[in-house]
Amino acid sequence: MIDHTTIELARIVLGACQAKGLLVATAESCTGGLVAAALTAVAGSSDVVDRGFVTYSNAAKAEMLGVPPALIGEHGAVSELVARAMAEGAIRHSKAGLSVAITGIAGPGGGSAEKPVGLVHFAASLADGRSLHIERRFGDVGRDVVRTRSVTQALDLLLHLAKDHAVVG
Repeated sequence: MIDHTTIELARIVLGACQAKGLLVATAESCTGGLVAAALTAVAGSSDVVDRGFVTYSNAAKAEMLGVPPALIGEHGAVSELVARAMAEGAIRHSKAGLSVAITGIAGPGGGSAEKPVGLVHFAASLADGRSLHIERRFGDVGRDVVRTRSVTQALDLLLHLAKDHAVVG
């Protein structure tokens, strides 16, 4: 599922993070660790990747990342606020200065009219508090396609924030 193009993008992300002195953490739900897998497929990634959290269940989001259960209850696990809380939690629960979070509905089931299959929320955060959020509606294109496109989107977000980060000292 991790192709050459994705690994090349991961290599670019790692280079940008290394140039800025950033460690990275991932917080993944619907991708189940695929972003961390793409990053760690690159030799030397241990210089940049601190850790990955696979928080597939709501309980895991709360226990491992500190996402408030009430936030999940009010907005649903697949929401901007939960994605942002996951990204912030990954920073708080790691040594990373940059994180990315993914929560979505890969399918084939689990969707609704309000939150259809293919809906994915992404958030990336820097330890200084800056963050980005993107919502994607990939459509009911198949579980593998949603997950693969989500990995690419997550890597793009990491790259964007890494490039925006000022080098300290």
